[in-house]
Amino acid sequence: MTSALLTGVALSAVHESWPLDKPFTISRGSKTHADVVVVRLGKDGVTGQGECVPYPRYDETVPQVLAALETARRNIEASLSFGSIPLLGLPHAAQNALDCALWDLRCKQEGKPAWAIAGLAEPRPLTTAYTISLGDAAEMARAAADANRPLLKLKLGKPGDAERLHAIRDAVPGTRLIVDANEGWSADVLPAMLRACRDTGVELVEQPLPAGHDEELKGMSRDCLICADESAHGLDSLPDLVGKYDAINIKLDKTGGLTPALALAHAARDKGFVIMVGCMVGTSLGMAPATLVGQLAQVVDLDGPLLLRKDRDPGIRFEGSIMHPPPRELWG
Repeated sequence: MTSALLTGVALSAVHESWPLDKPFTISRGSKTHADVVVVRLGKDGVTGQGECVPYPRYDETVPQVLAALETARRNIEASLSFGSIPLLGLPHAAQNALDCALWDLRCKQEGKPAWAIAGLAEPRPLTTAYTISLGDAAEMARAAADANRPLLKLKLGKPGDAERLHAIRDAVPGTRLIVDANEGWSADVLPAMLRACRDTGVELVEQPLPAGHDEELKGMSRDCLICADESAHGLDSLPDLVGKYDAINIKLDKTGGLTPALALAHAARDKGFVIMVGCMVGTSLGMAPATLVGQLAQVVDLDGPLLLRKDRDPGIRFEGSIMHPPPRELWG
């Protein structure tokens, strides 16, 4: 994909807060709203938009992202290209919203869908995981049964996780399961937890150990796939994951946009990693660009809109866990 220089563009960035259908809990805490930043780029009466979720785990906040975009506004409005975005020194979430807005603007200017500009095949519907928040074993088992989904992602990372796994498996004997420990396990409990995952038919575990402790995964027997999340960011993080992880979770808010996310997916696949595409909790606008990475992924976790009380209109159409390609009125 060429990276043509765009001049005389107008930029706006706003904070939006979207209530969740129910509190969302992981090992680090709970939230009741999805706080997103929407970037819009205008040129000659055409507007492109992108969404990001600043994430405190990476020391990014909504005020910080808005302030960074405002500081960079003059440079952005003077000249902008996909290649220049990483040079602006923005937080990765801000880079993501800006990169995706530029994709959307280019699609509208050229009258072409994003998948064609990216050189991908026409997108197919995807089956997304559906997340079960961290709770006690009985709560999570009930939530898993009530969800009635083909693929569930279980938030773990606290004492009692083995009990949670067995209770959930008993409640949904035929459902595919993946697990996200969110850095909540330690090296001394990891072998036992991986055995519990094996015994309950878990296919993949995300980020079992804190980022920075990846070396302890080297040579460990695999009872299921181990996937890097907090340890996987952009291309520069990839070499250090070899021999420690089997899969990587690519999120646009970590990579800094669709452009680097696609580059990371291709490079990771060449190195033999299983590709997972994930998300922060956001709206269909944030998921839409990630569906292109989903075309290259074996595991898709783009359920953010399903966790909201109400999504954008138009938004991505979901039929159960089947997500259809985004409408071009939304993005791309």
